[in-house]
Amino acid sequence: MAHTAPDYQERQEFWKPAIPLHQEPPPEAETTGHVCQGCGTDFVVGSRFCYICGTDRHAVAEDQATGFRTWFDFTALRAALGQTTASLVALILGCACIPAPLVTGFLFTATTLLDWQAIQLWRIEWLLAATAIFAAGFLLKNK
Repeated sequence: MAHTAPDYQERQEFWKPAIPLHQEPPPEAETTGHVCQGCGTDFVVGSRFCYICGTDRHAVAEDQATGFRTWFDFTALRAALGQTTASLVALILGCACIPAPLVTGFLFTATTLLDWQAIQLWRIEWLLAATAIFAAGFLLKNK
């Protein structure tokens, strides 16, 4: 009777898991020398958190990578100020027009009265543009 089942001696496994087992990456793929910023201990290979203080291993890398983006996060700035996109663009443009009269005064020197009047006219135009843009931003803001 044992001869009728040819794979009886090979002990073939008939049950297989529904989800394949997670394959761990080889240990040489992960760099060594990662140290916790909170307590200074070495991270356990493959762990996400420090086993001493519980600091997230990848949070430090994320904080360092988002330096430039946090200053110019348009969506968060718009939500914090409670403005629409158009009114925030107007606010930024209006703020850019404010230093322009100062720069105009430093770049151009007046030698005659006519030059001085032209420089003053440019300054007035920049300030009027800033005022108009601020007014447009105020009108575009939702309540």
